[in-house]
Amino acid sequence: MRSPKKILIFGATSAIAYETAKLFARAGASLYLCARSKYELERLAFDLQVRGAAEVRISVFDALDDHSITAAIDACLEAFPDLEAALIAHGTLPDQRLCETDQSELRKVIEINFTSVAVILHWLALHFEERGSGTIAVISSVAGDRGRQSNYAYGAAKGGLTIFLQGLRSRLAKSNVNVLTIKPGFVDTPMTAHLPKNFLFARPDRIAEGIYTAMRRGKDVVYLPFFWRWIMLAVKLIPERIFKKLKV
Repeated sequence: MRSPKKILIFGATSAIAYETAKLFARAGASLYLCARSKYELERLAFDLQVRGAAEVRISVFDALDDHSITAAIDACLEAFPDLEAALIAHGTLPDQRLCETDQSELRKVIEINFTSVAVILHWLALHFEERGSGTIAVISSVAGDRGRQSNYAYGAAKGGLTIFLQGLRSRLAKSNVNVLTIKPGFVDTPMTAHLPKNFLFARPDRIAEGIYTAMRRGKDVVYLPFFWRWIMLAVKLIPERIFKKLKV
């Protein structure tokens, strides 16, 4: 499949999204970037144009504000009425212990990682359904494959997102719209800066290469790096009576 030429990216200032945007820029795509910081968006827009993007436009959005989400999508579709693809890459990695004691923190984790993404998908699905083609790629996580005591608030949000994407994929298949679920493992980004690193951590540019390839090939689900598919298969096969005793 050819690389899409008009792409919307939510969470564009995240490390993985930026590395992916660089690949599309080198292919001469036009990009519409959405994130919280106008300063960072302007800096990225200049950088990506230098790297070869045909056009770069930006919108500031807040994942906790439905109005800003719809305003960003409306502005994008006004600029790119023939939008071909979207990548949703925003999210937050919470402190699980804080989520266990602070209900507002728990609610924020669910709303950013699941609810805001579902709202974005609602509007994008209408566009691509009417268009009759396109690609929607969403970063979920291997954390959504099984609930672990160390991060089940985050995992629940990502698990819910994965199920949402499964249903959306089936709905949009008849409209020739591909829905890609991206499941990264550990990635060395600013979001994971506080975590001790080991050999399982991948570089953002490696994850971006996998996303770029999967979007072009029309994949349904991709684990990145690939070996996480087998790691999570093994994790899911552990009986619950044993798994609940593990400190993971």
